[in-house]
Amino acid sequence: MIDGLISGRLYGKPQQRTGQSGKPFTTAKVRAATKDGETLFVNVIAFAQPVQTALLGLDDGDSAALSGELTPKVWTDREGVAHPALDLIAHAVLTAYHVSRKRQAAAGAQGPPT
Repeated sequence: MIDGLISGRLYGKPQQRTGQSGKPFTTAKVRAATKDGETLFVNVIAFAQPVQTALLGLDDGDSAALSGELTPKVWTDREGVAHPALDLIAHAVLTAYHVSRKRQAAAGAQGPPT
């Protein structure tokens, strides 16, 4: 198992589905930039309800940072060229909304300026 943190923009809208056991899960795809400026696709699946709720509140192109269990993969396109990819079982999501809310809470905890 590799614990990882990825950030990028959603590629398409997250989808909620129901497994064979009847429990819901959410899938999403994130485009993450590499240091070389290329794009790496990360296939995300979330089982925890708070993570699912956060993902479902996002739309195509929204920025997010996700942490969880990473699994490296390779896929081959129609021309036979291999491309890297990652699968992530998301345990936590951080979005611009979460950052704004935390900043507001921190400012409120400090009290009004004197």
